[in-house]
Amino acid sequence: MAAVTSTDLNYQGSIAIDRELIDAAGLYPYEMVLVANCNTGARGETYVIEAERGSREIQLNGAMARLAQPGDRVIVLAYGMAEPAEVMDIRPRIVVLDAENKITDSWVGRVES
Repeated sequence: MAAVTSTDLNYQGSIAIDRELIDAAGLYPYEMVLVANCNTGARGETYVIEAERGSREIQLNGAMARLAQPGDRVIVLAYGMAEPAEVMDIRPRIVVLDAENKITDSWVGRVES
């Protein structure tokens, strides 16, 4: 539930995320993510770029800028494919943010059988 801080329709695409939040969530620059807008239900795929560490920035760029307005709450989901034998070793990382994009909670999950 990150809060969108800005949008830039005239940028080539992406979601800019504060480097501190990228690290906390275990994301990688240029990693593909799904962005789901909790205010509107809109969803779209894009890639992560780094915003200044400590800026608390969540900026949607290019076509993604049409999917949200500043203040909208979005969920950023990174996911991948795994073989059945690998699934039990996956440890999803969850980072919970407040309305100012400050981390309020985080944990590493576990896939249950």
